[in-house]
Amino acid sequence: MKLIRPVALALLLSGMAQITLAQTAARPAPAVLNHIAFYVADLKTTTDFYSDLFHLEQIAEPFHDGRHSWFSLGSSGALHLIAGAKVKGTYLIDEHLCFSVPSVEAFIEQLKAKNISYGNFAKAVGQVTLRPDGVRQIYFQDPDGHWLEVNDAKK
Repeated sequence: MKLIRPVALALLLSGMAQITLAQTAARPAPAVLNHIAFYVADLKTTTDFYSDLFHLEQIAEPFHDGRHSWFSLGSSGALHLIAGAKVKGTYLIDEHLCFSVPSVEAFIEQLKAKNISYGNFAKAVGQVTLRPDGVRQIYFQDPDGHWLEVNDAKK
């Protein structure tokens, strides 16, 4: 009887481990971000904005119709700009695209040189948000009104 208990316990634990392994093995791979698309009013202006300010690499797009600009976002996917918006949009700051840079202060100097207004999340002009984890953030809009965040998060 004393031998049966340890053997039964071992079998029970072995079965539980197999169920856990089977559940893990059956889990599908997570989806991966492919791209973010913005509808823009002036494709050249917005393409130049992202190229000049963020130094993004423009990549080939398959349409070749003069209505698309694609940028690589590295392993994060791509940014697709699509011409056709009639006017600048009105967007919530909560819906934003974020880029991380080594230095928010150096990036602010670029914004100032280009006369681009920035602020914190509360939209206080010229102010920086400091997150509880120490990451510094600023917010501003692209030429079409899409909100952008720039921060100094390391990962």
